[in-house]
Amino acid sequence: MQDAHIVPLWPDGSPHNPTDPAERPRLDVYLPEGRARAPRAAVVVCPGGGYTHRAPHEGEPFARLFAEAGLVGVVCHYRVHPHRFPAPYADAARAVRTVRSLGETYGIDPGRVAIMGFSAGGHLAATVATQPDLHCDPEDDLATRWSARPERLILGYPVISMVHEYHQGSAEHLLGPDADEATRRQMSNELHVRAGNPPVFLFHTADDPSVPCSNSLRYAEACMRIGVPVELHVYRSGPHGVGLAGDMPSLRSWPGLLIDWLRDWID
Repeated sequence: MQDAHIVPLWPDGSPHNPTDPAERPRLDVYLPEGRARAPRAAVVVCPGGGYTHRAPHEGEPFARLFAEAGLVGVVCHYRVHPHRFPAPYADAARAVRTVRSLGETYGIDPGRVAIMGFSAGGHLAATVATQPDLHCDPEDDLATRWSARPERLILGYPVISMVHEYHQGSAEHLLGPDADEATRRQMSNELHVRAGNPPVFLFHTADDPSVPCSNSLRYAEACMRIGVPVELHVYRSGPHGVGLAGDMPSLRSWPGLLIDWLRDWID
């Protein structure tokens, strides 16, 4: 498969670009190979890493999976610690807007953009999906033209809550160690599901030792309560951070279930 097309998230000279060029927020865009460039759906992928790093196995492999299925796969390299909120959120929201703005360039349908996240990246994706206008960065010149709200949401073993059985490291790296109750509730996505939120696909293992499965259950319950379409897959057992789980016979069926869920978006 072809190499990624690299798209900087912020223009040269932006205060959002760290000094280290390797940490500059960017998008890696993977296009379907050998297919007509008709407008196609796209999935923006936010790897996990506790808001301290971005796990490689939760980025490129999934973007390639989507490209192989006929979608446009996009890895979002968002800012992490020592950057705190709103930096990661601003990057993810701009990522969705940027993908929409690149419709003509890469054959993307701006009305079919999903966001996907794993672990802390799942928290980031869910925050953008449930609260797309939580923070409008003054540097984001796309905000007046394109919405950050995705049409679909995909969550792999996500951090959802920051008040109930939450992942302390993610909370502290995003909000700082002294965040008050009101701030943590604002960032608890199960409390912000509303009618009209994007349909969601969730994957978790029941005995996840790092991020309790209750995070996915709380989000799914909030969706079901008000009629937001939800597909939830809880596997009996497995470690945290499994990615594609290709070497785990008991878990490796889950990416296929995800592609099936996206089937109506695949030409």
